[in-house]
Amino acid sequence: MHNQLTIRPAVKADFDAVARITGDSYLSAGYFDDAAHPYMVKIMDVAARAEQATIWVAEREGTVIGSVTLALAGEPYADIAQQDELEFRMLVVDPAVQRSGAGKAMVDAILSYAKTLPGIKGVSLTTGQAWESAHGLYRKTGFQRVPERDWFVPGTDTKLLVYRRDL
Repeated sequence: MHNQLTIRPAVKADFDAVARITGDSYLSAGYFDDAAHPYMVKIMDVAARAEQATIWVAEREGTVIGSVTLALAGEPYADIAQQDELEFRMLVVDPAVQRSGAGKAMVDAILSYAKTLPGIKGVSLTTGQAWESAHGLYRKTGFQRVPERDWFVPGTDTKLLVYRRDL
């Protein structure tokens, strides 16, 4: 099952796969009812996202099976990053291959990368309250809840949870 996984920066040829996997994983997890939801439309516009953030993909045997978006404080895709943090968002694995280790491999790669960045002392992320499988992955990789940094989706009563891991 654990065939060689390559984690690398996304290129334009990956964008369709990233959009499909992002949509499939959010919908299959029940986060949204349909792909027409405004947030879904936004996150599936991978080309626009790539202009404003760093996108990585996880590839196994030539097939993109996962992706994640990275942001530093002050960048357009940073929701919560403090000055000393690398934030990651939209960590997704194709539902067809979930539980194959790709999510953990991406988190491990993010942590390794963060350690190479000057001034970065931690990695942070936001996740939905009900996204239990994600919480399990974050706890397993050493992240801790930071409840005082939890926040609400603007204009809604949807609470988002913040996790951080010190490097």
